[in-house]
Amino acid sequence: MRDAPSEVQEQEDPTGDRPSFVERRKAVLRFEIAREAVRLFSAQGVAATTGEQIAQGVGVSARTLWRYFPTKESCVLPLLAVGLDFVVDRLRHWPPDQSLLDFFTETCRISDLPPETGVILDLIRMTSKDPALRTVWLQAHDDALPVLARALARRSGSDAESLRVAVHAATLNGALRAAAEDFARRYEGRNAASGAEIGACLDAALRAAMEGLPY
Repeated sequence: MRDAPSEVQEQEDPTGDRPSFVERRKAVLRFEIAREAVRLFSAQGVAATTGEQIAQGVGVSARTLWRYFPTKESCVLPLLAVGLDFVVDRLRHWPPDQSLLDFFTETCRISDLPPETGVILDLIRMTSKDPALRTVWLQAHDDALPVLARALARRSGSDAESLRVAVHAATLNGALRAAAEDFARRYEGRNAASGAEIGACLDAALRAAMEGLPY
């Protein structure tokens, strides 16, 4: 996991080239802005926080901040993308002889959670109370959809734009979001919860998704 993950849609690089130094520095700054935004939102509320305050906390001008983010709420997007970033990276190592459910169960059991997990859980809880932050949270998952679709298409040898793959990607995406929200709600005040605990939430969500629509 990189120290400063970019948004999920930037994670797949078909050329295999590493980001340039300038791109890496931009990613670091975006991540610093996201951290400061969450700190201020937690301390004084979203409504009472201004973009200028976020910029000042990071040591950049407001003009610089607005070049990176269109709204103060969107400043948190790099943090919200961390978990999805992790999933996308893990899917590249999905063994051909292992089911998706078993793969994620094993991944959560043996992998350390990102160091930002506590902050991210606080942020996810805030998205349930603030409509603008909720929009950013949903945007993060919307950005992940084509990346997940490509991963599933490679796995099945299908077209990433086919309806079948699109439905499967949307199902996986929804399960990931539901599991993250359930985890944040269950472990409020326990930000040191383990990978096995979030794995249990993800396992339950994926099993529910695998049931189909029994209605």
